[in-house]
Amino acid sequence: IVDKGYRDAAVEQQLAERGVTMIRPAYRTEAQRPGRALLHALRQSIESVNQTLKGQLDLERHGGRTPAGVAVRVLQRILALTAVIWHNWHTGQPVLRSLTAYDH
Repeated sequence: IVDKGYRDAAVEQQLAERGVTMIRPAYRTEAQRPGRALLHALRQSIESVNQTLKGQLDLERHGGRTPAGVAVRVLQRILALTAVIWHNWHTGQPVLRSLTAYDH
């Protein structure tokens, strides 16, 4: 599954020879491609995750100064959100991805 920018006939041909179907949005000048419904649902999920990471977890201002520091700060926030989702699910909270109750 790739974005529209990966429109490369040679790569698509190589993948097809190996039995792999490239799923990407069609350009206006192309016929509809296979997997269109899958792309819409997947794109919504990706956008939702990106918004959570950027907005709720504040990952655009991570404060890491080295690649390792960035990775640690990003992973600790994702782990914290995962723990919150797990806790909210097991305690029957109405909103699973909410960090509001834990924001002190």
